[in-house]
Amino acid sequence: MSGSLRVVGIGPGRADQMTEEVRHALESARHIVGYHTYLERLPPLERATRHASDNGDELERAGHALTLAARGEHVALVSGGDAGVFGMAAAVFEAIERGPSAWRALDIAVLPGVTAMLAAAARLGAPLGHDFCALNLSDNLKPWATIEKRLALAAQADFVIALYNPASRARATQLHEALGILRRHRAPGAIVMFARAVGRADEALLVTTLEEADPARADMQTLILVGTAATRRIERAAGLPWVYTPRRWIEAS
Repeated sequence: MSGSLRVVGIGPGRADQMTEEVRHALESARHIVGYHTYLERLPPLERATRHASDNGDELERAGHALTLAARGEHVALVSGGDAGVFGMAAAVFEAIERGPSAWRALDIAVLPGVTAMLAAAARLGAPLGHDFCALNLSDNLKPWATIEKRLALAAQADFVIALYNPASRARATQLHEALGILRRHRAPGAIVMFARAVGRADEALLVTTLEEADPARADMQTLILVGTAATRRIERAAGLPWVYTPRRWIEAS
């Protein structure tokens, strides 16, 4: 029997932000593998056995999914957001490169999802309207010195910056340091947006400035967007301001 593996991004959390392609893959799977928090967001899937794990070794999780597929099972490996953006897709291909040669012959596909920066940007207006970059602030898999260098260069280049994984219980100081780097290269009034749990019941959005940005507002469910010198805010009588970055290049004054 020929097995298959679908590496899927389930979006930021709301059921209607999951693509139909991903929904079909989940409904077709006989085994669903993933971090337990993401599996809890899925609708009931009676035909599938769930393999939940803690937030830990992604390579082990990927290997488990590949082993099941090699046995002839139809498997879905779940990521939040998009599996290819700081998600499980890279772990799968790393495991394949290191693992048995038979894994290279498996039927494997990566199915895209709505990643956090796109969901957050849509709720806030159009802050990604011009050039942007995404940085993962977790130093679990790369040195903090590398993060500092990349963040400083992105700030100097005046990209809109999306900061993933800005803080956790084990990483209480890095966001303080990251904001310090940004403040050395961006004006105090640069627009900063905190977007937590976008699309879920506990969603929280904040539009503030780099000068006023409070690291205590962020956790692992938070995405932070940092505007450029050209990023604008449109005040409204009710609700948050809309934020957008003009499509045309505007030289900083």
